[in-house]
Amino acid sequence: MAINNSISKYDWQYILSASLLISVFILTDLIGVIDKEYFYFVPKLISDQPYRIFTSILIHADLNHLLSNLGGIIITRYFLMRLGNKNRFFYLKFILSCSFLNFFIIWGYEKILSYFNIYPNYAVLGFSGIIYALFGFLLLTSFYGKKYFLGKEIGFQSNYEVQQMSKTICLIGLIFSFLPGVSLLGHLSGFIAGCFLFLI
Repeated sequence: MAINNSISKYDWQYILSASLLISVFILTDLIGVIDKEYFYFVPKLISDQPYRIFTSILIHADLNHLLSNLGGIIITRYFLMRLGNKNRFFYLKFILSCSFLNFFIIWGYEKILSYFNIYPNYAVLGFSGIIYALFGFLLLTSFYGKKYFLGKEIGFQSNYEVQQMSKTICLIGLIFSFLPGVSLLGHLSGFIAGCFLFLI
């Protein structure tokens, strides 16, 4: 099936997301008018500063980190077009839903560790948790299709091509997540959140 890759009525969501990430990077890394340390996801600070649940996805460690996530936005946009998106707000609703769900998964992980008197000290940042959530969601959707998301029609159809590419990207992404300086927890929690969002 031929696909038209020209600008569609859904693309404002991807453009908005990418523009916001680039703008924040300029303000934090290039101009330096915003200190990134006030926006990281730091578990011990979340109860007093819950805004970090959302701001942490907007900041990146460096230019390579930002570019890899912008590439992820382009790839997921292509997959969503292949699956036949019928909801112009799906992408933004997914990001907001995933941010909350990702937080609860990490919170549950920390509660389990605290039961064993283990208190990890780490910071999570970047859009990759959302990208991995989308890959988890897209992988399952490419197998089974998905007609509704949060009560609204999205009309995704199963797609063998997306299925094959998603499996490859997820495998490469999993291997990449074990590299030094990469948040395995952030990527895994994102992937799990995406799979869960597919099921509801």
